[in-house]
Amino acid sequence: MVSIPAFADSRVLVIGDVMLDRYWYGDTGRISPEAPVPVVRIGEEERRLGGAANVAINLAGVGATTRLIGVIGTDEPGRATRFLLDEAGVTADLVESPSHPTIAKLRVMSRNQQLIRLDFEKSFALAGAFDQDALRARLSAALAETDVVVCSDYGKGTLADVEAIIALAREAGVPVLVDPKGRDWQRYTGATLITPNVAEFAAYADDGTAGIDWQDDETLAAHAQSARARLSLDALLVTRSEKGMSLFLQDGTHHLPARAREVFDVTGAGDTVIAMIAAGLGAGQTLTGAAELANLAAGIVVAKLGTATVTREELQHAARLGRVAADGVIDEEGLAEWFASAHARGERIVMTNGCFDLLHPGHIAYLEAARALGDHLVVAVNDDASVGRLKGPQRPINDLTHRMQVLRGLAAVDWVVPFAEDTPERLICRLCPDVLVKGGDYEIADIAGSDCVLAAGGEVRTLTFLDGFSTSAIAARIRDRDATEN
Repeated sequence: MVSIPAFADSRVLVIGDVMLDRYWYGDTGRISPEAPVPVVRIGEEERRLGGAANVAINLAGVGATTRLIGVIGTDEPGRATRFLLDEAGVTADLVESPSHPTIAKLRVMSRNQQLIRLDFEKSFALAGAFDQDALRARLSAALAETDVVVCSDYGKGTLADVEAIIALAREAGVPVLVDPKGRDWQRYTGATLITPNVAEFAAYADDGTAGIDWQDDETLAAHAQSARARLSLDALLVTRSEKGMSLFLQDGTHHLPARAREVFDVTGAGDTVIAMIAAGLGAGQTLTGAAELANLAAGIVVAKLGTATVTREELQHAARLGRVAADGVIDEEGLAEWFASAHARGERIVMTNGCFDLLHPGHIAYLEAARALGDHLVVAVNDDASVGRLKGPQRPINDLTHRMQVLRGLAAVDWVVPFAEDTPERLICRLCPDVLVKGGDYEIADIAGSDCVLAAGGEVRTLTFLDGFSTSAIAARIRDRDATEN
């Protein structure tokens, strides 16, 4: 289970390329007579922070004490950037450039589609673009009150002297995390951790050998460990889209599977990843624990549209939904939250219950028929004590853990949850599935929880079991056979 620490004592300093993302939203219903382009009638404008500022916003969003060092222009986007940082609770320690504009991107959106992006920028790497000494002075002054430094490099020139920044932090005993850019990673030598995506890592590590499969675990590990040693890194984290992420340490590799069920937009996901690793380290987590936290956060943020952030409450919610034991079973609290989110998405949930002591073809057919009635199937299972009360002292034959593990392995079943009462009425009334299903010749009124489901506007259905199958009959045949053989 992913641990969600208290972030209040986590002090993180972010340094890097600060950006302002602007979104113009409007309707488009005609083509311009001047050129074959759509005409967009702008109705709304939204402003979000990007780059290093988005990293800082992610940190502040979970409650970490956050300072941002970067460069902005003496312009309206610069003032908007300061306002948004202040509103988010980030300490903005920004150097102003009189000759360069604040890095800004303008996206024109219509019907959830991006029609065009306009970039306003001028490289801060140019001589005289800003006062490099002032930037380093701000960093040096803040290190005494910093637990972790994040270098957010978008190749815009703020981190042109990143070697000196890493050296200052490491001399102060502060770990340095780097979100890299480009192929010149020698600049990041000595950092604690760098966090490329798999495409960025491939561009850096490709030795010219044709046909390298960078999504192959062994191939990636070999190149990653070589790069980690060559750059004197404590760790290297590679984000791998649908394959999750992989953390490479001196003592081994940790592969973390992707947590997102739906991906709408990966914009800013890398910012979230490095922010959560920094927040976790600042709160006392290990690199492995912080990577697990970052993986959880990435699964949340890619399900949002545009540059987005996460909150501690969202992390706690996602952790509870993922609080699945080794046998694949969710607890009641986690299931209740999942029900709420599934219902909010308009998804149809089917629920059934039983002992499921010896799973047989009748059970399989029944569960597949139940699953066909909705988008998800939840199975509530009697615990061992309640089975004994209902079926007698010789039951259950298989204990609760094994019964739930077998059920969870079925393609038709999404979630399995235990209950201790003789009937699941309390649980069903709390969750209120859209469809409550029971097998056999029950009358609707006799099915536990039916009154709650019907009152909430749901359905109650009975399904017929296949003839010739029952746990009691199977158990009796086994006992008869044992008696005959003995």
